[in-house]
Amino acid sequence: MRAVRLEAVGSIKLREVDKPVPGPDELLVRIEACGVCGTDRHLFRGEFPCRPPVTPGHEFSGIIEAVGNAVSGFSVGDRVTGDPNIACGRCPYCHAGRVNLCRNLSAIGIHRDGGFADYVVLPQKQAFVLPADLPPTHGAFCEPLGCCLHGVDLAEIKPGSSVIVLGGGVIGLLTVQLARLAGATTIILSTRQASRRALAEKLGATATVDPTAADVIDAIAGPAGLAPGGADVVFECAGVRETVEQSMRLARAGGTVVIVGVTPQGMKAEFEPFDLLFRELKVVGSFLNPYTHRRAAELIASGAIEIERLISRQVPLEEAAEVIANPPAPGEVKVLVVPSRI
Repeated sequence: MRAVRLEAVGSIKLREVDKPVPGPDELLVRIEACGVCGTDRHLFRGEFPCRPPVTPGHEFSGIIEAVGNAVSGFSVGDRVTGDPNIACGRCPYCHAGRVNLCRNLSAIGIHRDGGFADYVVLPQKQAFVLPADLPPTHGAFCEPLGCCLHGVDLAEIKPGSSVIVLGGGVIGLLTVQLARLAGATTIILSTRQASRRALAEKLGATATVDPTAADVIDAIAGPAGLAPGGADVVFECAGVRETVEQSMRLARAGGTVVIVGVTPQGMKAEFEPFDLLFRELKVVGSFLNPYTHRRAAELIASGAIEIERLISRQVPLEEAAEVIANPPAPGEVKVLVVPSRI
């Protein structure tokens, strides 16, 4: 079969490799779609730890083509989405229910071969059945939506809350939709790209800000801003120093900041501990998707989350390496890799 191989930092190629064989408790899944994530670009640039050579791709869905002899509850022909984050179930964090912090975490597409290929092997405990009539491309959004759900859970948004989202990529736009479903009545998104601001307003943002046209702090939290004094909850979804630093200045006193965006490993940001203390801000990191993948799949299957507008383009496996090795095109939200030959 074909697979996109990250052979070393800065080296990614499409290769012919052996088709995998599922173990007793595994599924062989024919990939229908796999999303290109910012983390894939971090892997390529050496900004996120992984184990090359490896096939990246952790946002995938597809059709079961074979099952191991110990598999139950799944059948050949089922459409499934895969939770890529495999916890050991034995360490203290797993025993405490913090599976995303597992000491022995193994992630499909990072530590073991993932979805930028014709096929992927998926442990049955990581698989979730999707409706047969769901558009095949929509299943690839379960993983990023699951990560956003974890962030929204940590934020504890209440009906009537005010929310700021920094970053207009897929994570920011999914978070806007979840904040709306959670009952937030003020949802402000900040992003440089006009097309993403327009899309955010169609998806539930009550206002958007162009950070290149105005001082974000004044425009949002200033006396004449969109949310004077700041918001109840701020989501940092861009993963860059500027927005990390802005996030703590945009939360109101007693507010919550949730760091969702993946920053390059080693990046540093500045904040004033006195301000954190004096305004009693709650700053939390939101890592991965603990116990949220099923909910994400159910939300997508229900139609409650707009997916189609988030798909910027679809590319075949032959173009995947080039997409991963380069920054997103202006206005691009999500590129899906769709194998064109099996």
